Amino acid sequence: MKVTVVEQDFAVAPQVTAADIATLAQEGVRTVMNNRPDGEEPGQLSAADARAESQKRGMAYVHLPIVSNAITAAEVDAFEKALKTAPRPILAHCRSGTRCYLMWALVQAKHGQDPDQLVMRAAVDGYDICALPQLASRLGLR
Repeated sequence: MKVTVVEQDFAVAPQVTAADIATLAQEGVRTVMNNRPDGEEPGQLSAADARAESQKRGMAYVHLPIVSNAITAAEVDAFEKALKTAPRPILAHCRSGTRCYLMWALVQAKHGQDPDQLVMRAAVDGYDICALPQLASRLGLR
């Protein structure tokens, strides 16, 4: 599993498995945040199974399903709330990690960070979030 540390105590990754959750627990991750809707892709770990696996290992679990082309301001607010209240470190995952990175960047844009700078930073980390400036504007976050 490829894990990208975005900021202290917050990282993103592609879809996790039950074995990944066990490894994350051993590595000290305290919250798993799932940003995939159930059934998005055949064979993905269901939110219920991921929650059970996380809780079995003493970790918190947040399921905030996001559809990339339909992100709302309320979802950005919910993501921000999870970042503020969930035990850290947090590992957020989706199909590739990009959606989670985009959500984190939307929270940053909401608080005044330059979306173009966030796009460049994500590119250095290997993520294409070029939709961020237009999306932040559409959602009224900048």
